[in-house]
Parts: sequence; C-alpha cells; structure tokens
Amino acid sequence: MAAPKPFSRLISHVILDLDGTLLNTDSVVSKVVKPFLVKNGKTWDSKKAHKLVGKTPYEAAAVVLEDYGLPYSTEEFLSMITPMFSEQWCNIKPLPGANRLIKHLRSNGVPTALASNLPRSNIEAKISCHQGWKESFSAIVGGDEVEKGKPSPDIFWEAAKRMNTTPSNCLVIEDSLPGVTAGKAAGMHVIAVPSVPKKTAEFSTADEVINSLLDVKPENWGLPPFKDWIEGTLPIEPWFISGPMIKGFGRGSKVLGIPTANLPAENFSDVVSEHTSGVYFGWAGLSTRGVYKMVMSIGWNPYFDNTEKTVEPWLLHDFGEDFYGEELRLAIVGYIRPERGFMRMEE
Repeated sequence: MAAPKPFSRLISHVILDLDGTLLNTDSVVSKVVKPFLVKNGKTWDSKKAHKLVGKTPYEAAAVVLEDYGLPYSTEEFLSMITPMFSEQWCNIKPLPGANRLIKHLRSNGVPTALASNLPRSNIEAKISCHQGWKESFSAIVGGDEVEKGKPSPDIFWEAAKRMNTTPSNCLVIEDSLPGVTAGKAAGMHVIAVPSVPKKTAEFSTADEVINSLLDVKPENWGLPPFKDWIEGTLPIEPWFISGPMIKGFGRGSKVLGIPTANLPAENFSDVVSEHTSGVYFGWAGLSTRGVYKMVMSIGWNPYFDNTEKTVEPWLLHDFGEDFYGEELRLAIVGYIRPERGFMRMEE
C-alpha cells in the first residue's frame, strides 16, 4: 500500500465515511438486490458491484436500473428496494478494525465526525445497531443535509463546520473514489481504504492508501498511536474455519518451497468475506496428528476476477508426507500485515 505523503501540520479532527469504510455493506447489497433481480428475470453480476461504491442511494438505483434494464423509474425502484434494505440494517457487520478505530479515537479525545452520502435518517438507523457508535461522533452529516453529495466537498465542509475546525485540520478516511475526491476538494488530508480489490492505482490522489482499517497508523498523522500491537502482530478476536485438505496449484511447494495446506473455499466463503485480505497467524489442528503453529494468507483470487477470496495456511512443521483428505481445523488469532504483490521470485 502507498505510504503517506508528507504533511505540514498535525491533524486534530477525523471524519469517517460509513458504508464500505466502517460497515461491510457489500454482502447486504447482494443479499437484497440479487433476489429482486431474479424475480425480474435477471442475474446478479458481482463484477458490476463496484459501480455502486460511493454513490448516493438515488445514483446507485439509477446504475442498477441501467445495468440490468429493469422496467422501473428510479423512484419506483427505490420505493420497492428501500424497505428490503431497512430490514437488513442491523445485520450489517462492522468491517475489520472499525470498532477498534472508533474506540481509539474516542478514548483519546480525538473529535470525530461521520459523513455519508446516505440520508441522515438512514445513518442514524444503521449506527444505532452498534453499541457506542452514535455517542462517539461529535457530528453526523447526511447527504440530504447538504446541497451536493460526494464527490462535491460540501459534506466534508459541513462536518468540519459542525466540529468548529478548519478543513486543513481534518483527516478523512474513505473507501470510495467519490469520497476521496470530495475530501481532497475540501482541502483535507485523505486516507483511502479501497473497498474494491486491486484498485489501489485509482486512488493516487489520496495522501495514503491502506488495505484495511487494521492498517491505520494514527501516529503518521500526529494522532495518538494504537498500543495493542505486540512485536509486529495485532491480536484479534479469534475466528475459526475447517475442512478437508485438498490439492492446490502446487505453486507454494513447487515454486517457492513452502507448501501450503489448501481448503475448499466454498466451505467458508461467507466467513472469509468478513475478513480483510492479508497475512494472519494462529493454530492448526489435524485430526490424527495434533496441533501446530500456523501462518495463513487471505487473498483475492484472480481466477475469479478478484470477486472471491481464497485461504492458504502454512503449518510450521515438516511433515515429510502429504495428508490430503484429512480434516484441518484453523483458529486464527492475530493479524500480521496486508496482502502484497511480488514481481520477482527474490522478493
């Protein structure tokens, strides 16, 4: 990920986006829109989902109608789909690092605003499902409270105004290109956390581009640092996956000399979708062999056009033989670093 550009003064205020930055709304969008399309004789195409990122509800509705040729006006479509989304709002989970960041900023007295293209009532409803969120924000600004939504800077100017500060004192954290454009147009520093995989190059106007909120380094911006890293690793809430060992592509063992233990992705795709790509560590249990230390990568799979994640654990033990078909149970307890691309074998 891109390193932060030098800045001339310390940051005192933070402004956060909501959908795609703090909340994992992608799964809910597909859960709602997919069956609606099926009822209308259409098929959801995950490759088109990126077109909805950063849009106002009205703009996103117009995109869906155009892409799938649905016979409705934008107003009619919104009237049908909005109640379906409302039913799912409390099922939307925070993205990795969201709760940690919000608690950190609040506990260290950093004034923080929430600025989203959503209507204010939608924002209030969504954050009410997450304990401690509403009272953590000094200001909340919705797209219906300003003349123009993102990529216009209006929403960020209003957030700064409500926090009684100047734009140059503010750090914006955004997942979408319209949001990054708006933040820079407002005269603020911007961290991009792209919600669409493999699109880092498109966010070159941001001051820093990171993989996930787990990678936020407040000290880079003159803010209090996190104190939960331990020797370069970040303890996380444990999560678990399991499945039978299967053969992979042989790249790890044949090319790099570090064989990985492959698991069938369909067994836990929903669980993995909730976690950011990167390198993790934990424990691996084999039903007939015991428990071993384990390092694991989660990465976007180019075979599926970067719409699905795959998991590759590496057990820190020399077994001397293959054990395909044996049940492998993984307990993931810590985060090490974001996913990286390497151009040469030496890297």
